[in-house]
Amino acid sequence: MKEYNKLIFEISKKGRCGYALPELEVDNSPLDLIIPKNLLKTRDVKLPEVSENGVIRHYTRLSNKNFGLDTGFYPLGSCTMKYNPKINEVIARNPKMVNLHPYQPEESVQGALEMMHEAAEHLAEISGMDQVSLQPAAGSHGEMAGLMLIKAYHEKNGDFKRKNIIVPDSAHGTNPSSVQIVGLNVIEIKSTPEGDVDIEVLKEHLNDELAGFMLTNPSTLGIFEKNIEKISTLIHEAGGLLYYDGANMNAIMGKARPGDMGFDVMHFNLHKTFSTPHGGGGPGAGPIGFKSKLADFQPVPVIEKMNNKYRLNYDRPDSIGKVRSFYGNYGVILRAYAYILTMGGSGLETASETAVLNANYMMARLKEHYPVAVDKVCKHEFILTEPAHEKITTLDIAKRLLDFGYHPPTIYFPLIIKGAMMIEPTETESKETMDEFIETMINIRKEMEENPEAVLSAPGNTLIKRVDEGKAARDIVVTHSW
Repeated sequence: MKEYNKLIFEISKKGRCGYALPELEVDNSPLDLIIPKNLLKTRDVKLPEVSENGVIRHYTRLSNKNFGLDTGFYPLGSCTMKYNPKINEVIARNPKMVNLHPYQPEESVQGALEMMHEAAEHLAEISGMDQVSLQPAAGSHGEMAGLMLIKAYHEKNGDFKRKNIIVPDSAHGTNPSSVQIVGLNVIEIKSTPEGDVDIEVLKEHLNDELAGFMLTNPSTLGIFEKNIEKISTLIHEAGGLLYYDGANMNAIMGKARPGDMGFDVMHFNLHKTFSTPHGGGGPGAGPIGFKSKLADFQPVPVIEKMNNKYRLNYDRPDSIGKVRSFYGNYGVILRAYAYILTMGGSGLETASETAVLNANYMMARLKEHYPVAVDKVCKHEFILTEPAHEKITTLDIAKRLLDFGYHPPTIYFPLIIKGAMMIEPTETESKETMDEFIETMINIRKEMEENPEAVLSAPGNTLIKRVDEGKAARDIVVTHSW
C-alpha cells in the first residue's frame, strides 16, 4: 500500500464510468440554449474516467499514507497532539452551525452569541481570569493581542518608556517574535540548570522601563515554575505586568489557574487543550484572558448580555480595535465549548492528572536508556537528550522511529538543550501504547551499539527514504506532470 503513488488521471480508462443515473424524464436541451455560447468551452475538459470502485480505492489508498491521531501515536512535545472526541466534530459541522453568516442580524443568531458568551465565561473560570476575548485566531495571534493590551495599559497610564518584555530562554519561539511585532523590546534571561527562572538575573532587569514578563508555566522543559509567586510579586512591584503563555494548559486544568498565580493576561491554545485536531496549519483559536484592569483595552466587538439578549458592543473607546475579521474562529470555539461541557470540571482535572502521570511514567522508564535534560518530576512533557555516540544523532533516532510506525517527537527544541527530544504522551494514550513506544525507543538505543547502520540509514520502510533536508527546503516540487 505504501508503494501506491498514482494520480487519479493515471488510472483513468476511456469510457469507464463511476456513476449510474436514470434516464432523463425531460428533453435533453442543447447546452447553448441554456448557457450563452461565449461562456461555453470550445474543447473537451480533461477529466479522469474511473469506476466507482476505482475512485474509492484510489482515495482510500492515498488516505492510508497519512499519519494522524486516528492511525498512530503522536508524541509531539509542546504541541499536545491528543485524541479529540469525534462528537465535537459532528457538532461543529452541524448545518445549523456551519450555515450561519457573520452578517446576520444579532436577533437571528442569539444562540451562537450565547454559546460564545458562555464559552468565554468557562475559559475565564478555568484560568482564573476576569474576562476572555475569543477573537485571536491562534496562539501566537493571542500573544500579539495580549501584549497589545499590556502596551495600551502602560500608555493609558502615561508610562510610555515601559517598552521592555522579559522572556526566559526556555520560552516558545513565538514569544520574542510577538514582542517585536507589537513594537516592544525583548530582554532574554537564562534559566537555571534546574529549568527555573533565575531570580537574581531577573532582578537585574527590574526597572521603570519594564512593561512585562512572559512565562510559560509549565515551561517547555516540562517544569512547573516553583518561584512563580515570588516572580509575580517582583514584576508587579516594578510596575510590570505578567503574561502567561497558555500553550501548556493541558498540564494544569483543574489544578492551578494562571490568574491565581498572579498573571494579568494570557492566551489559550484551544486547538491543543480543548478539542480541535491540531496540526497541518490550522485552523486554531487563541482567545485571551485578562484581569479587569485590562478589560477596557480588549478587542472589539465584545459580546454582552443585557435584558436576556446578547449583543455585539463596538463602542469601546480604549479598545485595541479588531484583531481579526468578525468574531474569532467560530468552529474551533464551538468544539472547545462542547469539550468543556462534556468533560466537566472533574473531567478536565482528570485529563491533566493523567497527562502528567503518563509523562512521568514514560520518563521514568526511558531515563535508564537516554539522558534526561532535567531529572525531576515533570508535568505533561519531558526532554530526553542525545546519547553519546560517535555518529548517531537525535535526528537519526527520530528517523528510525518512522520505520516502526511512529511520528517522531519534537526534536532540537527547546534550543537550550543539546540534541533535545521533547516527548508528550498526553492523557489519551493507553499504557499498552506507551509501553510499545518505550520498547521501540529502547530497541533503537540497542541498535545504536549493535547495528548503527540501521539507524543511520533510516527510514527504510517508508515511501520516502532519508531526504536531503537542505535541498527539500530549497528545491520545492509542487506540481506533477503527466
